[in-house]
Amino acid sequence: MAMAAFRREGRRFAAPLLSPRPITAVRPSLFSEEDGHAGVRSISTQVVRNRMKSVKNIQKITKAMKMVAASKLRAIQVRTENSRGLWQPFSALLGDIPSVDVKKNVIVTISSDKGLCGGINSTAVKTSKALHKLTSGPDKETKYVILGEKAKAQFVRDSKKDIEIIITELQKNPLNYTQVAVLADDILKNVEFDALRIVFNKFHSVVSFLPTMATVLSPEVVERESESGGKISELDSYEIEGGETKGEILQNLAEFQFSCVMFNAVLENACSEQGARMSAMDNSSRNAGDMLDRLTLTYNRTRQASITTELIEIISGASALEG
Repeated sequence: MAMAAFRREGRRFAAPLLSPRPITAVRPSLFSEEDGHAGVRSISTQVVRNRMKSVKNIQKITKAMKMVAASKLRAIQVRTENSRGLWQPFSALLGDIPSVDVKKNVIVTISSDKGLCGGINSTAVKTSKALHKLTSGPDKETKYVILGEKAKAQFVRDSKKDIEIIITELQKNPLNYTQVAVLADDILKNVEFDALRIVFNKFHSVVSFLPTMATVLSPEVVERESESGGKISELDSYEIEGGETKGEILQNLAEFQFSCVMFNAVLENACSEQGARMSAMDNSSRNAGDMLDRLTLTYNRTRQASITTELIEIISGASALEG
């Protein structure tokens, strides 16, 4: 029996050698092409694996950034809501007249120093540019005061000649009224104006913010509007105690009003920034999850096709050896 089995195995291995086709023609077709295809398959699956790994890392980063933005939003939202009570008495006393016609306008655009927060910065810049067109004229002058790195980058490209002051890294330290009041005082000392128009994003919710403009008039314009019987005419109905003149009182009120409005505007914009960043990072994390699902499906299909091709080649090679 052993000899019979040995003769059967001998016939099995000798069959290819007795074939009229040379063995040199068989080996390249079996091994060189197989190695080539196997190399292509391994490269394609490796590329998909690397892509999946990078997307997972990005998803981890966006989730962490969302959590950081959420914690900062909770901390700043209460301060923002409390700051709204500072400028509201000024609106009741002096009014907020965006349609007032003056010669010297200064647009104070508030933006963020960091990106990845949706379109709040581009919205503020577009609003400021549209306001610049409305307030410009042959006998009028409109200048920019920019707060934030992102607005600076956009204004420097096409409106550099109209920029008076640029202030960046405002949110490097926790915001407080003293810090903003010093900045407001510097702006008032270095800029001549009849009306200051503060453009910022007012916070409504995590997914909603409203581009807003607050107007602060100079003491001369306030006095002119009061005498002309406009919306500020009720100012004369108040009794003012002390030895200060009306002009001095209006000067102090204008400075205090601008610092209060600036403080609220900076907080509102910072709150909108964190809400927009939280929403943007949440969308990015979800998009990364969708991309991972598609890449996983592609990887499984590629791997299954590779396994199927290898099985077919093994079966084909075994069949060829059996004759």
